[in-house]
Amino acid sequence: MKNTGIVRKLDELGRITLPIELRRNLGIDDRDPLEIYVENDQIILQKYEPADLFTGEKGDLIEYCGKRVSKETIKELAIRAGYIQE
Repeated sequence: MKNTGIVRKLDELGRITLPIELRRNLGIDDRDPLEIYVENDQIILQKYEPADLFTGEKGDLIEYCGKRVSKETIKELAIRAGYIQE
């Protein structure tokens, strides 16, 4: 993990402001969603990118009933269900 030397205090609502330099370097724009992870005693923020519900793949996604699935997963499910041949 890289130390930036930047320290921020939480406000009374538990919020922090990410410095503009970090947001620019990481490609985070205003209103971009961030995922929050906890690993041991660390809080990790990561820019949210939609991913396939089953495989975690991030490309070629289709949304269905509020869930995202890749075309490759759909094809594999159709094969397993016997709707198409390999």
